[in-house]
Amino acid sequence: MRRLPVYILLDTSGSMRGEPIHSLNVGLQSMLSALRQDPYALESVHLSVITFDMDAKVYLPLTPLDQIQIPDIDVPNVGATFMGAALELLTHEVQQNVKKTTDEQRGDWRPLLFLMTDGSPSDVYAYQQIVPVIQQLNFASIVACAAGPKAKTEFLLQLTNQVVVLDTMDSNSFSSFFKWVSASVVAGSSSAGVTDSISLPPPPSEIQLVL
Repeated sequence: MRRLPVYILLDTSGSMRGEPIHSLNVGLQSMLSALRQDPYALESVHLSVITFDMDAKVYLPLTPLDQIQIPDIDVPNVGATFMGAALELLTHEVQQNVKKTTDEQRGDWRPLLFLMTDGSPSDVYAYQQIVPVIQQLNFASIVACAAGPKAKTEFLLQLTNQVVVLDTMDSNSFSSFFKWVSASVVAGSSSAGVTDSISLPPPPSEIQLVL
């Protein structure tokens, strides 16, 4: 069975403490439940979560949907937003783990990437260096979410033209975002093989697309 790799990059810098990280954890769990109810997703989706604050780490390596256990994500007291480092780690993960099609084997479907931040990269230079590399990795779709009043869309627009904005960082907004992510993943898993590009479902009212 060919896999649909889905990478979720989450900002866990100090500013996410309190309600935002709680809402984020709730949203992640509701996304997992929604995905597990979809037979296409259950067959093909493999999910990986990378968190970034003062450093970037693979919180969940690429794992089949039915085997995922995500413990609650925690946040340091203070912390920078090393988004460039997270994208470097992502590049490494994709190059190591996403199977390419060769003469002997059919590779994975083109991966999906969702990135969420409530700020802007602290490592701007590293971020700007890695963006073109990410764009060469052949993602079927890259969606970036700017959450809350301090999130800067201009950096995210360098990465992708699919940028969404959440005005608030409460559980309602995060749940809507993750529900939309799960709907996008389901669209991806059911169209995998039929088409190379994935058209995302329209976002709910809490989420604005930056055009």
